[in-house]
Formats: sequence, structure tokens, C-alpha cells
Amino acid sequence: MSSATNYILFLKSITKYLYQIGGPILMCVGSISCILSLIVFTKKALRKNPCSIYFISYNIANFILMYSSIFTVTLSAGYGVSPSTYNLAFCRYNLYMAILIDILSSSYLVLASIDRMLVTSVNVRVRQRSTRRIAYISIISITIFWILFHSHILFSAAIIQAAPNTFVCNLPPGPDLILHSYYSLIVKAILIPLLMIIFGVVALKNIRRLRSVAAAPVLTNTGTTVKNQSQSSHAKDRQFCLMLFIDITAYIIFSSMLSAINMYQQITQYNVKSSSQTQFELFLKTTAVFINYISICIGCYTNIYISKTFRNNIKDIILCR
Repeated sequence: MSSATNYILFLKSITKYLYQIGGPILMCVGSISCILSLIVFTKKALRKNPCSIYFISYNIANFILMYSSIFTVTLSAGYGVSPSTYNLAFCRYNLYMAILIDILSSSYLVLASIDRMLVTSVNVRVRQRSTRRIAYISIISITIFWILFHSHILFSAAIIQAAPNTFVCNLPPGPDLILHSYYSLIVKAILIPLLMIIFGVVALKNIRRLRSVAAAPVLTNTGTTVKNQSQSSHAKDRQFCLMLFIDITAYIIFSSMLSAINMYQQITQYNVKSSSQTQFELFLKTTAVFINYISICIGCYTNIYISKTFRNNIKDIILCR
């Protein structure tokens, strides 16, 4: 009994220090990443591209997610302060925002991957469907859909006693919890990553086809050749594709552990588990949640590494040019 208690206390201490130290670091690094990315993508030269609109939405969602989810989880797991367990209204609002913004962030990545699939097509008529107007309509539509889909959380979330002297803000057992469990498994763990992979692979194939098509030189009146006017826009589109592929790869890698744990818990939800096993699963899930947050905090730094255009814009911002 004493060894089991020590084991549980050891896991709790790891979780505590992980969020106590890592939580503030993630928020600081992530806030800088989102702010710099927003400054770059809202520049006049870049915001004309439909993909910039998706990246702007994605970074806004990530910034909100940091202060609606990472912040409260850090307070709760790292410092033992959980405001959502003292006030029902805040509990419902905080849980609603955390779940809503999380799915919006990944949905904007899916929309961006669809846009890159369209813009890299060899078919001119397909490429013409990548417009700012369609980007705005898509973002507004998916946002309204998820707002309405998750609205039941505002009325059903409750402060539940998970153990003696331990209260959590969550959906109570019943239809809402079952719906959310299957939603987490099917949509978050399977459908979203699958769509990202499919559209990303199609976009990569389109880029290879475009490279195989040699750009025809255009002769001027003096007999000299000039570059095709579309080459510069194609180069910019390719850089947007690179940034998107890195964001998608990071999302899939850092969310895979949480997806696997959610699947396991869904499969074994009716199994009888010991307190040590339950605590170990809780430890794995809280660790997976922390790892999952990393993908939304590193976008700016990966873009600096792979995109010359993004890197030059960051230099201009730092040098106040």
C-alpha cells in the first residue's frame, strides 16, 4: 500500500513540476511566436494571398488557446489553483472555449491545406478557386459550425467530485460525455489528421507536376527574354506550402500521443482499473496534453527556418524597417 502511494505521489510531482516550469515557458515562447506570425502575415505584401488569411486565423486561435487552455491547465496542474472548480459559470465558459478553440485551430490548418491543394493544381480553373473571398467564407462558416456544435457544453458542463476533496470541471456522465468521447476519437484523433495528410499529399504531388512543366520564356520587342510573370507568385505559393506542411507535420507528431491515449481510454473505459493504473493513465494524459500544446507554440520559429520570405520579414520587424 505504501509503495503504491509513493508511486502515485511520484507521478503527481512529475506532473506538477512539468507544468510549473514548462507551462510558463510554453506560454512565453508561444505568445511571441503568435504575435510575430500575425505581424508578418498581416503585412500588405502577404495578406493578399488567401493562405495568409488561414494563417492569420490559425495564429489568432492559437493565441486564444494559450490563455484559455494552457494558462488554466498550468494553474491547475502546476500550482494547484483551479478557478473553474469554484465557479460553475466560469467552468462552463472555460471548458467551452478550450474545446472550441482547439478544434478551430486544427480546422483552419485543414482549410489551408485545401487551399494549397487548389492553388498548386495544374488546372487553371481549379487554381482560380483559391481566392480571398472563398477563404473568408470558409473561415466564417467553419467557425459558426463549431460554435453551434459545441454550444451544449455551455449548459451541460458541471463541477464533478472525482475523488475525496478533488473536484474537476468536466461533462457529467451521460449523453453529452458519450458524444464528446466519440467526437474526440473520430474527429480529433482520426478525421482531422487524415484530412491534413490527404490534402497535403495531393498538394505535394501537384507541386511536382508544376515543376515538371517548364515555364515558357516570353520574348520582348527587343528580342530578349523575360521571366514568366507567374513565377514569383508560384515561388511565394511554394513557400506558403512549405510552412503549411511543417505546421501539419508538427500538429500530427505532437498530437499523436494524446490521440493514442484517447483511443485507449475509449476502448478500456468499462475495464476495472486499480488506483495506480488510473493515476498512471492520468499522468500520461496530462503529459500528452502538454506535448500537444508544443505544436501551437513553435510555428514562427519553424517558419523562420524554412521560409526566406518569412525570415526577411522577421528581420525587418526586429530592425524596425
